[in-house]
Amino acid sequence: MPDNITFLTIPTDWRVPGQYIEIDHTKAVRGLPGMARRILMIGQRLTSGIIPAGVLTRVTRKEDGVNYFGRGSMLAQMITAAIKVNPYTEMWALALDDLPAGVAGTQTITVTGTPTESGTPYLYIGGKRIAVGVQVSQTPTVIATAIAAAVNADLDLAVTASAAAGVVTLTSRHKGAEGAGIDVRWNYYDGETMPKGVTMATAVGVAGSGNPDVLTAIAAMSTGAYYSIVMPWADTANLVAMETELQSRWGGMDMRAGHVFTFKGATAAGLSTFGSSRNSPHSSVFGLNKSPSLPWVIAAQAAAGVEFRGGNDPAVPFRGIELPDVMAPAEADRLTMTERNLVLHDGISTIIFDESGKAIVEQVVTTYQTNSFGLDDRSLLKLNTKWTVDYMRYVFRFAVARDYPAHKLAGDDVLERIAPGQKIATPRLITNTLIAAAAQLEYVGLLEDLDGFKKNIKVLRSEADECRVNAILPPNVVNQFDVFAAAVQFIL
Repeated sequence: MPDNITFLTIPTDWRVPGQYIEIDHTKAVRGLPGMARRILMIGQRLTSGIIPAGVLTRVTRKEDGVNYFGRGSMLAQMITAAIKVNPYTEMWALALDDLPAGVAGTQTITVTGTPTESGTPYLYIGGKRIAVGVQVSQTPTVIATAIAAAVNADLDLAVTASAAAGVVTLTSRHKGAEGAGIDVRWNYYDGETMPKGVTMATAVGVAGSGNPDVLTAIAAMSTGAYYSIVMPWADTANLVAMETELQSRWGGMDMRAGHVFTFKGATAAGLSTFGSSRNSPHSSVFGLNKSPSLPWVIAAQAAAGVEFRGGNDPAVPFRGIELPDVMAPAEADRLTMTERNLVLHDGISTIIFDESGKAIVEQVVTTYQTNSFGLDDRSLLKLNTKWTVDYMRYVFRFAVARDYPAHKLAGDDVLERIAPGQKIATPRLITNTLIAAAAQLEYVGLLEDLDGFKKNIKVLRSEADECRVNAILPPNVVNQFDVFAAAVQFIL
């Protein structure tokens, strides 16, 4: 029969003399729990990589991306960029092969004229700088051959090159629509010039098409939990598939919270059109117009930086995170403050640049904009809000599991009559546990108005199941200090 104190491993009817003391660790952890967070990079591989498609692989250094998925591959470039800003969060990678029916995009550089001076113009491909030596009186064919050789010498570039009759053809290493986002330009920085007498015009050739199907990646990650997921493909089909998967995980039965990050390059009008077509609390899209950097590098670096800060404190604004591999568009192509405000209203996260051209995260929002009735709803607009509530859910769940791991359930009326040490839970005891957890959240600056929480919390025994307790937890989430507005009313 039950004794006045319930033990985990010592039986109540033991008669052999001795001193038996068990170790009960179930109440050892009293502070806030650490929530496991992992980054997942999804991207395309090259056949030179040693890890096949569809295999989840942990990565810890940039060399892993090269060795596992091929030098110059999309996934290797993403891993390198992410580790540069966040080498601390546990990171995994999942590669997909190019779609067999896909088409690799191309761009051309047409050389015309004869240089009347020697010089070193600089070709930028996806933000990477390539020096090209040009000598007086060289023919277009010779110059084009030199350009192709310089491109092919850099095995980390997103393209390969060939030359014929003064025309260089740059071909994306991967098939797919994202190849169109590979920026090609000459002489980005002040002081970089084209030698006189020669021109090198860039143009779009074959449009890439046919991205891999992210459903393959979703199947591969079906049993895992990844808090920040970077997806290089911004096409509607893949975004819908990933958003749907993350929505199914976010519910109360699964609780594997996750968020997908991607990038879209377009004008302010194009970004607004794209953002307004999305509506999910589980996706964030960073947007810029004509940045020289690779789209998937921007997505990976922004997501990794945001994940690092969010893992430390989900309520601290993401503003000010530096992105060292994101190059600034030309001044004329940067979004104005008014345009950034507009695209933020359309679910696009923004990046700004300081006077030196350094990229800085300005604001991170989800694409969630309207509720199921089509009405404006900002409840899950900010990623800070979603991540803070995610963590609160984890804390409350942890507290109940810690304090009542294997307990009996009774009404509050038994509290005055049961023996101390009994493993028993009641609505009042559970309420106290939840209030204590809320107090800890208040102490670290994630929850405000603890009195309101105490007043409005409801913990009740189920009327349908005598072994179940139902609760309503009403935390007031701490917000971010984004805007200070004031009127200076001076007196003469």
